[in-house]
Amino acid sequence: MGCSGLRRRAAGRLETAFRGNVGGVHERLLAQRLAERDPAALREAYDRYGRTTFGFLLKALHDRASAEDVQQQVFLEVWQRAGQFDASRGGLLTWIMLITRSRAIDHLRRRVPEPQDPATSPALETAVEPAVDGLVEHWHMAHLLRQLPHEEAELLRRRFYDDLNQREIASATGIPLGTVKMRMVSGLRRLRTMMESES
Repeated sequence: MGCSGLRRRAAGRLETAFRGNVGGVHERLLAQRLAERDPAALREAYDRYGRTTFGFLLKALHDRASAEDVQQQVFLEVWQRAGQFDASRGGLLTWIMLITRSRAIDHLRRRVPEPQDPATSPALETAVEPAVDGLVEHWHMAHLLRQLPHEEAELLRRRFYDDLNQREIASATGIPLGTVKMRMVSGLRRLRTMMESES
């Protein structure tokens, strides 16, 4: 598969990952205000999505200064290209994360010396992009979990990130197994609702 095909496939995975975060009417109004060049809208977008994009960049780039620089590039691009946002193709967060992903990959490529043989360029792209895409999925889940009640989110983090089963979570937290099960079911139901409500 060529480089453009890899980019299309990765973009499709990202759009699928963030499809549940379309954000409804409020997000569409925010996108409209951005397109109208309302500075307050840019501040609101940064307040709303900056934590997600910065966390993703920090993990992808492994350097706080680089993450801060790329974060600035991302939101400058959001401001400059806001008129190109198309709500029919996905939510505002999806669009911002596509920009974030692209700028992260650009930054990672600049760190690696250009290969002598142009034929090896696709190998570099296939090495960089899957690692970044894995982080996209991780930060999608982190974004969703932050919207849950703390007691549910904490248990689901242990399940998703630490790969613990319910008995192990109960043992690690001291919470009765029945309560762990009840909270996890409730949290998973909320996650499903968030992901399905605007898909």
